[in-house]
Amino acid sequence: MNFHTRKWVKPEDLNPNGTLFGGSLLRWIDEEAAIYAICQLDNQRVVTKFMSEINFVSSARQGDIIELGITATDFGRTSITLRAEVRNKITRKSILTIEKMVFVNLGADGVPAPHGRERIRYADEAYERYRQAVQTSADATAMAAAANEAERLAESEDASVH
Repeated sequence: MNFHTRKWVKPEDLNPNGTLFGGSLLRWIDEEAAIYAICQLDNQRVVTKFMSEINFVSSARQGDIIELGITATDFGRTSITLRAEVRNKITRKSILTIEKMVFVNLGADGVPAPHGRERIRYADEAYERYRQAVQTSADATAMAAAANEAERLAESEDASVH
């Protein structure tokens, strides 16, 4: 699992014991997992459906840096299942693992919708799709501009003949 997101534990993230407040950590995990699901499904309309048991095995203190790792483990027809790991970068101790987080893909009407994905999409694949879309858009713009220019020339010739 790759750990791409890091958070710095600040005073506002602490509980009365001086350690990382579990609610802050769960908010960070849910946000990071939602972003991961959005990127995998190419849809900003995803919702958290389920999180399996959460068992805090260690914590972090002010000034520590924690790392969050997320990966897809299963693709349903309208859902994606993720696994999350959090570790303390300073102490290298595991803080928690969430074996199963399910996100549901929604259509514009807010109803679960098929997403058509079957495997993890990596950043280089997403970039290539983006590059092709930009090129297609640029080609369409160039074709439209050429058609407009041809139409303008034809109108100009018609005006000079009459």
